[in-house]
This record gives sequence, structure tokens and C-alpha cells, in this order.
Amino acid sequence: MLAVVRRLLLFVAALFGMSLLVFAALRILPGDVASVMAGVNATPQRVEALREQLGLNRSIAEQYGSWLGGVLRGDFGTSLLTGRSISAQIGVRSQVTFPLIALGMLIALLIGIPAGCAGALATSRPARQSFRAISIIGGSIPALWGGLLLILLFGRGVGLIGILPSQGFPQQGWQNPLQAVMSLLLPAMTVGIIVAAGIMRYTRSALNEVMGSSFIDMGMACGMTRRQATLRIGLRIIAPQLVSVIGLTLAEMITGVVVVENLFALQGLGSMLITDVGNRDLLTVQSELFLLSAFFLTIGLVVDMLHQLIDPRLRAVKGGIQQ
Repeated sequence: MLAVVRRLLLFVAALFGMSLLVFAALRILPGDVASVMAGVNATPQRVEALREQLGLNRSIAEQYGSWLGGVLRGDFGTSLLTGRSISAQIGVRSQVTFPLIALGMLIALLIGIPAGCAGALATSRPARQSFRAISIIGGSIPALWGGLLLILLFGRGVGLIGILPSQGFPQQGWQNPLQAVMSLLLPAMTVGIIVAAGIMRYTRSALNEVMGSSFIDMGMACGMTRRQATLRIGLRIIAPQLVSVIGLTLAEMITGVVVVENLFALQGLGSMLITDVGNRDLLTVQSELFLLSAFFLTIGLVVDMLHQLIDPRLRAVKGGIQQ
């Protein structure tokens, strides 16, 4: 219990440090924030009015305290471009981005882990080389090219097998779950297939190392076949490392999602971030960067907790240290 509390406190401290970093990053850059947001042709009166509206005439400590207090209340401020609540915009866009990441990771796991196991258990040299080639080629496919290829194959109206929508997200959102999932399936496949290649490569490599260990020999001595020992014992042994790889991959998927959202005309956080950077809506960019940073830190916390649950050796070490 003490270890969990310690990790939660470290997580809160990391969030606080990240908020300082994000807040400072937009203020230590050359130039005035109000001048950048107002544009090159803005009058001095417009810049001064914008500075007062953003509270830039106050001290840095007051600005940070006001922004952090709003974040703790779930209020990220108001967008200067749309006049809408930033929190509301992020909430709407998150309904696209985070389900897309989750669906993409699900596809990656369903493909990557079984394919990695099959590659490790393959006995003939041609089969092993084929699995290796598939993992390398799959991981080398650019997201943009892979998405276009999937559209040409499965896109409704343009593909050879036109069964899936290739543009946009339902206006009613998740009120119709089936329609929402169908609209995310192609972009999720685009991200998932690329990520699956990395998971497949790591699973195959890790199992190959475990298959030569005494654990597999002991399993076979208990009556298991090599295949059974590899799947039952080998996967359990590599599970903590596999969880770490999946966690890091999940955090990195946000960069691939940015490309995919623009390709499939999805109104998610990635496309919102690109639009706001281009329109110099720095207050909204600040909130979006903090939210994405919190997402990365949360993944790290979850991976750390899962390690404790999966690997009893870590619990034993922690217990020995505390004693």
C-alpha cells in the first residue's frame, strides 16, 4: 500500500513539473505571446487588448496560478479563435482520439502477439525468414502510405472492397456505437498494423531467448510439449517486458494518430493541435500539450502498477526493502 501511495505522489509531482514546463515553454520563446497570437498586421491597441485579455500584464506567478487553478477545476479557458470553452472542445475531440488509440492497440495486440508466437515456434528456415521479413516490412510502412492503401482496398465508394467508411466521424458521436466504430476501423487498422509489426518483432525475439532457458526444459519435463511450454511459461516470463513495450508504444501512437486523423478527416486532438498551432491559438495549444503529457504520464503509472501485479519478484524485492 505504501508503494502505491509513493507512486501516486510521484505521479502528482510529475504532473506538476510538466505543467510548469508546458507553461514556461510558451513564455521563454522569443517574441511576445500576445503579438504572436494577434498576427503580424495587428495594431498596437489590438496587441495591448489581447495582452490584457490573456492576463499577460500580470506577473508570471499570477498567470501560472490562475491557469493551474483552472486546470484543477477542469477549466482550460476560452479559445480566442472560436470563443468556445477549450475544455468542451477537448472533450469532443477526445471522443475520437482516445477510442482510435485504444482500437488501434487492440488490433495491434490481436495481430502482433499471435504472429510473434508463431514466428518463435516456426521450425523451418523459410518460415522463420518469412515472419522476420513481415515484421520488418510492416514496421517500415509509413502511416500515410498505409492508410491510402487501406482506403483503396476497403474504402466505401473508392476501394476494391468498399465496405468501410474512409472519411469523417458521425456527427452524433457515440450515440450510434456501431457507426462510430465502423468510422474508426480503417484509421485504427492503419495505426494497428504498423504497431503490430513492432510487437510481433519483440515477442518473437523475447520468446526465442526464453525457449533456450531452463524454464522451458522444466515445463517439458513435466509433460508439456515445447509449444505448450513456450505459450504457457514463456509468455508469462516475458509478460512484464511485453507490458513495458506496449506501454511505450501506446504513448508513441499519438504521433501516428496525428497523421491518420488528418488523412481520414477525423476531428480529433491531433488535427486540433495542428490547427491551433497554425492559427497561433497558443492558450489552447498549452492546454492540449498538458493533456497529452498527462496521458503519457498516466500510461507510465499504469505500466508500473501492472509490473507489480504481473511479476511477483518485484513485490518480493519491495517487501524485502521495506523490511
